[in-house]
Amino acid sequence: MKDEQPSTLTADLLEWYADHGRDLPWRNTKQPYLVWVAEIMLQQTQVTTVIPYYERFVARFPTVEALAQAPLDDVLKLWEGLGYYGRARHLHSASQKVMSEFDGQIPDRFDDLVSLPGIGQYTAGAILSIAGNQDIPAPDGNARRVFSRVFAIEEDVSRGAGARLLWQVAESLLPQGRAGEFNQALMDLGATVCTPRKPRCQLCPLAQTCQAYRTDQVERFPIRRRRRPLPHHDVTAGVVWNSKGQFLIAQRPLKGLLGGLWEFPGGKKETHETLEECLQRELLEELGITVDVGSQLTVVQHAFTHFRITLHAYHCKLSRGQPRTLGCAAWAWITLDDVNRYAFSAADHKIIAALRT
Repeated sequence: MKDEQPSTLTADLLEWYADHGRDLPWRNTKQPYLVWVAEIMLQQTQVTTVIPYYERFVARFPTVEALAQAPLDDVLKLWEGLGYYGRARHLHSASQKVMSEFDGQIPDRFDDLVSLPGIGQYTAGAILSIAGNQDIPAPDGNARRVFSRVFAIEEDVSRGAGARLLWQVAESLLPQGRAGEFNQALMDLGATVCTPRKPRCQLCPLAQTCQAYRTDQVERFPIRRRRRPLPHHDVTAGVVWNSKGQFLIAQRPLKGLLGGLWEFPGGKKETHETLEECLQRELLEELGITVDVGSQLTVVQHAFTHFRITLHAYHCKLSRGQPRTLGCAAWAWITLDDVNRYAFSAADHKIIAALRT
């Protein structure tokens, strides 16, 4: 960077933000709790998706105390459909830690804040700069993209040395006393102008100092390591019926993928077995029951962050045994009238839709 660039770049960015910053619900508050909830929801999720979830969430849990006292099932149900459910579990766990270890006050020290579940450097920087007016950077994915283009950073800025370099760059550009504005300006610029594809460089206030733009390499940045193809798994799910016309659902263990959500029990197919054999094995291992596998209900295609699945759902009839929590956190016999009381994943909602039709 040239010596005069930081102040010029920062001033240009803040001037642009004053005219073009987005009017978002969580920007009308300086309450750390509300900023915290928004920042957690915004991780890997677009603003337009987050807004209605945020508004419902803070209406139901307006304070950290209200969230800490709520059952996890209630929190997951309100989060249902937003995805990345570990965020909700960590938020709930962190709220309880705030109540028990910080006397109900969200920490205003960086090291204390990052000690809470689900809060990393970026989220801590966002909370402390926006709600606490502290001079701390908060380079989210949008900011990383902006900086990697402006300074043509030839490293993957999402990890390792590249991430450390990016933090230093962001720190060097912070305007004293206005870090919150600066951090939000970067978020907005990356979300609306310096977009991943087809960035609107002609509208960018940083175009004149952007090295990628000046060398016609904008879409080359940020540098990313090559992604491996996503592995694929065949997975089974059983709609297990009892003699009362109820079907069985199971709650996933709290730790791990989709932890705490409810599902139609089943699991991943091994190479040596048929889908029907897989389902019978999984139900025996998970719940201690034997079933007769009947007709196929539906097939669901679904992608997670690191793998894809084809979910094969079958009608099943309970043959022997009573459900036990061998590989699940809980189980319940329900009807379709009861499903709205439980939080399910997107894939399981497609099974529910097939049952309704």
